[in-house]
Amino acid sequence: MNQQNWIIDPDHSGVQFKIKHLVISNVTGAFNNFNGGATFSDPHHIDNAEVHFSLDVHSIDTNQEQRDAHLKSADFFDAAHFPQITFQSAYFRKMKGDKYNLAGTLTMKGISRPIELEAEYGGVAVDMHGKKKMGFEVRGNISRWEFGLTYNAVLEAGGLLLGEDVQLEANIQLVEA
Repeated sequence: MNQQNWIIDPDHSGVQFKIKHLVISNVTGAFNNFNGGATFSDPHHIDNAEVHFSLDVHSIDTNQEQRDAHLKSADFFDAAHFPQITFQSAYFRKMKGDKYNLAGTLTMKGISRPIELEAEYGGVAVDMHGKKKMGFEVRGNISRWEFGLTYNAVLEAGGLLLGEDVQLEANIQLVEA
């Protein structure tokens, strides 16, 4: 079997997150610069694909410059010392239908931990330029505390400014390399 390498098409992909703020609503954001890819032994049977991903922490965008600067500071991501967030898969397994379990190691702020994500396979298509593309929607939750992002503030009413869990969502389009 021939290995097939695919890379992320950043023009047709996105990485977003959301976290509880004031315990009453979510604040959303994105990372605008990222790269990665996958290697498949057979793109028609994508089980056991190798998946890797890297996010540029400096590209965080919550649509509010002051908050973005705070997130890049040592209180949160410490982008000066830890400019990348990386993921390396351990396995990619079919669960049911087009749903897959994507497990691997996430490294953020110098801390590596195993995580599990759900990936929904969208299929393969050829674009207007004759390039073969493959689509996925990836979702999951992580505890920011497990990665050393423990900054918080206690509110007057006694609650916390920020929640522990961060919801991740990535819409990924791969292009055959």
